[in-house]
Amino acid sequence: MPGANRSILAGFSVLFALGLAAQSTLAAPSGPPVRIGSTLALTGPLAATGLVHKIVGELYVEQLNRKNGLLGRPVEWVLKDDQSRPDLARTLYEQLITVDKVDLIVGPYATANILSAMGVAQRYNKVLIHHTFGTPSLAKYDMQFPTGGLAGDPDNTIPRLVFDALAASAKPPKSVAVVTSKFPSVHFISLGAREAAKKRGLREAAFLEWDFGNRDFGPIAARLKDAKPDFVWVGDLGLEGNLLIDAMRKIDYMPPLHFHLFPAPGPLLKAPGGENALAATTFEEHPPFTDNPVAVEFIRLYHERGAKAGLPDTSVENQSAISYSSWQTLEAAVTGAKSLDDKAIAQWLKKNPVDAIVGRLRWDGHPPDSTR
Repeated sequence: MPGANRSILAGFSVLFALGLAAQSTLAAPSGPPVRIGSTLALTGPLAATGLVHKIVGELYVEQLNRKNGLLGRPVEWVLKDDQSRPDLARTLYEQLITVDKVDLIVGPYATANILSAMGVAQRYNKVLIHHTFGTPSLAKYDMQFPTGGLAGDPDNTIPRLVFDALAASAKPPKSVAVVTSKFPSVHFISLGAREAAKKRGLREAAFLEWDFGNRDFGPIAARLKDAKPDFVWVGDLGLEGNLLIDAMRKIDYMPPLHFHLFPAPGPLLKAPGGENALAATTFEEHPPFTDNPVAVEFIRLYHERGAKAGLPDTSVENQSAISYSSWQTLEAAVTGAKSLDDKAIAQWLKKNPVDAIVGRLRWDGHPPDSTR
């Protein structure tokens, strides 16, 4: 969630690939389309972030079809709305495979929905490339491939990143409040933040939780105002952080600093009261990220498409970058395997890294470069 006059934690990564080779002129794709199926949260609590992933997917498929498609064939993206519901995501992935007869599937947005899709993928022996799975220890299927750049223990790595940055600031906090959604991955990482704060000797001013889908943040805002923490860790997803900020503003309160775990990037960046908000990212619109010509072109296209879609901010940041990287991974794997066979694609990914705009991704037992 980069922005010129904002305090942002440039997160997760220190090494980034310089870019993919420029594409040569190729013949137009022909023949029956390669059909790729997925769901996204186009409605419901996660829709603001789901829209980001929809824009990126549409851009990437257009780029593929302007080149040589996949294996010389045009690409068709069969996209369904899972309404931010894991149970519906499960049903829709069943439909994509058994009714729509898609050739390949890619993951939805958010951990719970990805876990639902993963169960279906395992049942039908389908490769699943996904980008926003926040609880890696739950991913047991051997043909699932995360592209979000998270380490295997985000409950340790993300809090360490945040608290290291705070400790190095001019005025390190002495007290912390941890407030979090009960959404599984967010809750998991936020509990890690709570433990990290305790180990560093920070006084816990408050620990508060809410159910996913909650829209009334008045009680939490009031508790935070009474607790007066130096720093608030907000385990939020989508627009939850915006709703909390709105509730705090209504009672004339705003903490000195507040970190947001998985926010909808544009709305938080533009939110009144969000001036001291922090967030982590795998991508920002400056070198070394923009040393990659593929990234530069994506930034240009995303700015244009985001503006047309009415996004409050059109910067390429974590959500858009990892989404693009997942499509890069799919293209690289199909091209490398020279096949649409799921097992062949999986074997190729296990043996080969992919240079994506967020860095080098690998699934051979070593951590991705973007976590080092």
